[in-house]
Amino acid sequence: MASTTDSTTAVGAERREARLATPRLTRELNTMGAMLRIYCLDHHDPHSRTHDGLCEECGGLFEYARKRLAGCPYGPDKPTCANCQIHCYGPQQREATRVMMRYAGPRMLWRHPLLALAHVLDGKRAAPPKPRATARTDAAPPRDPTPPSR
Repeated sequence: MASTTDSTTAVGAERREARLATPRLTRELNTMGAMLRIYCLDHHDPHSRTHDGLCEECGGLFEYARKRLAGCPYGPDKPTCANCQIHCYGPQQREATRVMMRYAGPRMLWRHPLLALAHVLDGKRAAPPKPRATARTDAAPPRDPTPPSR
């Protein structure tokens, strides 16, 4: 029984990772990585960085963001997190991301102008309706708001 669960989990993980291959989500992940590298370069010890240019703390935040992005229910239609109705980051990760983006955002214009412009344009897009809410609305018949009489 455990092997069936393991294979189902592996298929789900592969499907989530395949979402990251779409151009929109690839660009968003690249933007997050670029912002984290800018922040890490200016705030953390250069000797603590790994091969990808991030320290352990920033690398952990990048992996967290990668998993959340891969599992986003919006998929390629994902709005920017500031416009999203579903907040999937935990409070600590949300605050760390906010601090990092506040610092790195303005610096992105000089170091990665195309990613910065694309991120600003993505932020102007309206968020689509919640994916699961529309699925439930379409599947379930409308409920009568009046209570049954006796």
